[in-house]
Amino acid sequence: MRKYEVMYIIRTDVEQEVVQATIEKFQAIINNGGEITKSDVMGKRRLAYEIDKFRDGIYVLVNFNGTPEVVAELERVMKISDEIIRYLIVNDVVA
Repeated sequence: MRKYEVMYIIRTDVEQEVVQATIEKFQAIINNGGEITKSDVMGKRRLAYEIDKFRDGIYVLVNFNGTPEVVAELERVMKISDEIIRYLIVNDVVA
């Protein structure tokens, strides 16, 4: 399994229950074929620039070990989720 890092930004106009459900949904996808090594909900932060009329977002950072299939499924679900403003998945290579 490879090491990955994903950071995603959740819209701030959704309820706290929806935020928690979104985080749990993505963790379940990762745990289905991978394992989470670190998860950090960084909270509400100001965006560097306006995205889809949003100036703030709830940042979530997750480090995990997984297969490319897990990453592909995670990316597919993030693309179609209305709660996500932006996301980035990178291969976490330590030199």
